[in-house]
Amino acid sequence: MAIHQCFRKGFGEGFGAVLARALALPRRRRFVLWAATAVVCAWLGSTPLVADDEAADGKKTPRPERTAAERDVEARRLREIYRGDRSRWPPPMIDPGVEWREIGPLPNVVHPESNPLSPAKVTLGRTLFFDARLSSSGKLACASCHEPNLGWADGRAVSQPLRPAPARNAPTIRNAAFHELLFWDGRAESLEQQVEQALTNPHEMGTSPDHVVGLVSGIPRYRALYEEAFPNEPVTFDALAKAVACFERTIVGGRSRFDEFMAGDAAALTDAELIGLDLFRREARCTNCHHGPVFSDGRFHDLGLSFYGRRREDRGRHAVTGDPKDVGRFRTPTLRDVTRTTPLTHTGMFELSGVLNMYNAGMVTLKRQDFQRDDPLFPVKSPHLRPLSLNQQDLADLAAFLGTLEEPRHRMMPPDLPTLDDQAASSGR
Repeated sequence: MAIHQCFRKGFGEGFGAVLARALALPRRRRFVLWAATAVVCAWLGSTPLVADDEAADGKKTPRPERTAAERDVEARRLREIYRGDRSRWPPPMIDPGVEWREIGPLPNVVHPESNPLSPAKVTLGRTLFFDARLSSSGKLACASCHEPNLGWADGRAVSQPLRPAPARNAPTIRNAAFHELLFWDGRAESLEQQVEQALTNPHEMGTSPDHVVGLVSGIPRYRALYEEAFPNEPVTFDALAKAVACFERTIVGGRSRFDEFMAGDAAALTDAELIGLDLFRREARCTNCHHGPVFSDGRFHDLGLSFYGRRREDRGRHAVTGDPKDVGRFRTPTLRDVTRTTPLTHTGMFELSGVLNMYNAGMVTLKRQDFQRDDPLFPVKSPHLRPLSLNQQDLADLAAFLGTLEEPRHRMMPPDLPTLDDQAASSGR
């Protein structure tokens, strides 16, 4: 493909697509493309990006692909290994200092003592979750950005495309019960805080506690649901947030083919998926950040996607902590259901194939311009990212394995929402 065609088609499909296509070019043409990208970025007033496979650690050429016979032998070897106890799996490729946990099945959800599980609370929370009247506009519900039929995400690049920067992709809330910090920047320390902040954030639902309390208090069936969930308690914003959080803790996975494999069904994974599992843990280095039952370390890393110094700048975790080291760092997303929750990353710019190509290249590195030479806030990319030299066969196997983390489809119909008509019905009119 000609360079100008790559630019025209790539930018039409998104930044992730053009980078992925660029990485497939021969080295000389790739160098020209990156140089042209730097010129375009400078013209736009942005910080140039440099491909890591052209960086100081040298060029990484893809390793040779296996023949069909070699893949068959490798798959049989891996099936024998991975069908056994996890303690006997080959050691993963982990960088020093990483507090790593083995991937595996999800544990049981632990509900906090301050907000114990109850069916009545879940029913109230589920109803509130789907009610757009809670928002200031009356048009935006929790389910608007976390749609059950879209993997509890929304399928859009960013959830509020017209809001001031930073606008971010809506992460799935499936398995959010297992996260210690919520949102891409980790600003919420519990699901209860996440609910409160989403409701009151002027760039999200933009409501007020008084509005939410008034809505529930003014509708008889809502008051009845509340009384069942919180007997003899006045209607409060705090309690309503607890109900939604209680419902969200019931949104968990654990029925994927990967989970079936972990439960003892050795045939649950194909040969390609099994090879991908081994790649994920080892040569692809994914488990440096995506480990544990939810395939996330819950920590914050810089992938070079902060747009630092540019129009779409997003400093991520730094906005919460104020620590210069946190500029450009974002929480590691879960990879469970990753094939159902595209587009990916906090920018919403990538499909799965684009993300894999980017990681294979070591992502991209922001390079300081002269005026940024002494900038203490200039973001530093995660040291866990480096060129991998994986071939197209490897990338296909990795994608195949990630597909095994997909949950079976389960259609959820929204509940019937309480209305003022309930009041008329209850009074016999």
